[in-house]
Amino acid sequence: MTPIRTVIALISLVFLAACGAPPQVSGANQNQQIIELTRAISDLGPDVDPVEAARAAEIAYRYTDQLAREYEIVDPPLIHNIKVNTGLKPRGLCWHWAEDMQNRLNAEGFQTLEVHRAIANADSAILIDHSTALISARGDDMYEALVLDPWRFGGVLYWGPTLEDDRYEWFPQAEVLAKRRARLEAKGRRFVPGT
Repeated sequence: MTPIRTVIALISLVFLAACGAPPQVSGANQNQQIIELTRAISDLGPDVDPVEAARAAEIAYRYTDQLAREYEIVDPPLIHNIKVNTGLKPRGLCWHWAEDMQNRLNAEGFQTLEVHRAIANADSAILIDHSTALISARGDDMYEALVLDPWRFGGVLYWGPTLEDDRYEWFPQAEVLAKRRARLEAKGRRFVPGT
């Protein structure tokens, strides 16, 4: 692609992404969503502690809000990504959200829940990688989990069953990174994790 076409494509992307401002969630609506997420986490299995489910749901929503403030989210995700990648914003790429959410949930030391990481679009020539955190009943895999994706709507938590996510096809982070490492090493290049 010529440099002028690249610039035109980037400008078009900026305008298209700017058309969709991040959705806002009111306090009352968020409280209802926390209740719904609590129920969904509890329903992951008969051994899930309802107190842990409620705590995980509360953290998922409240920590998303906290990170949105820390990351200085005021734009749709792709615009924010451009700002992070050009040094105008501190953090807020999808893998930042996923890593921070995973670390925060793991800090709770849940006994009946487990946090996973997943990546979508890793093999796409057109789409950018997308990372997320997921939560499951302890011992279940990520395909029996709920996706916890605060990046997708620019600081407003999306959640739902992994296999019912009609926007992304998720794969285990470790599997994706192992393939990436093998491809790079086959080319004589060094693998540097970052997603």
